[in-house]
Amino acid sequence: TLIGHSERRVKYGETDEDTAAKVEKCQEQGLNVIFCIGETLEEREGGKTDEVNKRMLAAVLPKIKDWSNIVIAYEPVWAIG
Repeated sequence: TLIGHSERRVKYGETDEDTAAKVEKCQEQGLNVIFCIGETLEEREGGKTDEVNKRMLAAVLPKIKDWSNIVIAYEPVWAIG
């Protein structure tokens, strides 16, 4: 299950809290999750890469109970074709 993709964050307004809730539900059901994090070009150029990625991870980390079902995918928005 793909969660946190930039298109969902932008087009549907998914927040860090929304993605954390989705990860929690997947964990409860034993589903594998690919959790996407990554900054926009504006955030990168503003020197906020670490801040953005830490914020995205901070919301979801307390929800992860089984790391064997989680992959963190760094996918900076500026690098997407």
